[in-house]
Amino acid sequence: MKVVNSSICRRSVLRGLAALPGMGALGACATSSPTNSAAGEDVIARLGVTKLINAAGTYTSLTASLMPTQVFDAMQNASRQFVRLNDLHDVVGERIAELTHAEAALVSAGAASALSIGTAACVAGTDREKIRRLPDTEGMANQVIFQKSHRFGYDHAVRNCGTEIVEVETVEELEAAINEKTAMMFFLNHEAPMGQIGAEEFAALGQKHSVPTMIDAAADVPPVENLWRFTEMGFSMVVFSGGKGLRGPQSAGLLLGRKNLIEAGRLNSSPNSDTVCRTNKVNKEELVGMLVALEIFLDRDHDAVWADWEGRCSVIVDAVAEIPGVETEVQVPAIANAVPHLHITWDYQATGMTPRDVQLAMREGTPSIAVNPNVDDDLIIGVWMMEPGEDKIVADRLRDVLATA
Repeated sequence: MKVVNSSICRRSVLRGLAALPGMGALGACATSSPTNSAAGEDVIARLGVTKLINAAGTYTSLTASLMPTQVFDAMQNASRQFVRLNDLHDVVGERIAELTHAEAALVSAGAASALSIGTAACVAGTDREKIRRLPDTEGMANQVIFQKSHRFGYDHAVRNCGTEIVEVETVEELEAAINEKTAMMFFLNHEAPMGQIGAEEFAALGQKHSVPTMIDAAADVPPVENLWRFTEMGFSMVVFSGGKGLRGPQSAGLLLGRKNLIEAGRLNSSPNSDTVCRTNKVNKEELVGMLVALEIFLDRDHDAVWADWEGRCSVIVDAVAEIPGVETEVQVPAIANAVPHLHITWDYQATGMTPRDVQLAMREGTPSIAVNPNVDDDLIIGVWMMEPGEDKIVADRLRDVLATA
């Protein structure tokens, strides 16, 4: 029987990470290979679940984005071997921090997971007893300051650490709210225009009062510069979704920021047992997949990608241009999902067809097409998650549906 030295195997794993996205060196320690004859089977088709063209965007309910082939290949490669998970967390975090100009980084189980991990880091820190007790925060600093307009459907990820949310609206109220029980200040970038305190001032206030600050920028890539803009602005921690614009695993996210807080976050989450974020498990596949996705995103020609998105909009605009009363406009949101979106309007009352009617007609056709669900005013087409050629399919279907009105 041949005995392989485990330390040698570990070293080859760590060296292999430096060669991502190829991941070839990771295969050196593989001891098995898949034998399932059903490898590559289209299980979704076998189960009869309806597939769709994503003309909406990176919505979790639509399974967000599609991973590049290199990401999938790296994850598949990693899935066929064992490593010490904390070793992999260490080197992947170091590499991601380097790429994003941050002190430290970790891969989380999605953006909401990063919110919980960052919060736990601020409340329990590295104190093992406090970590074990969460969400029981008796005797701990457990208050998190929110601008009132920044309360949102995901703040449960902050509250589940046993925190008390303190709502403020002005700078004066924020400074008055800070006390010995304050653990963190939270900023929701998507709602930045709705609050009275802007991002830069919010980060500066945290630094002034020595209170950690966390910003949720889950859907704020692209632009690529956002990957380091918020840490350079002074935020202690920044949260990004992994499965949206970065096109990594949908079950992954990023938490970037100060080294001491990232280290505390690691202790408050998987693979450590008896922690509030033990449920937020990230395995080797998500770790390497998220890293490779980030590397691909940073290396791509962003101008060329943008031009392609604009071209897709043009295909759809041209298809509906001759339908009387139909108007189109390409808009780019100022914050969150800041990519070209095609807005389409017509006289809903005169035609008897609403944007919701068109949404349903697009969904029920073959192939099923999902458009942006926010259709109360305009019909919105998100082109950035379409596969090549799907813009023509969407254009033809939309023209046919609108022509019936």
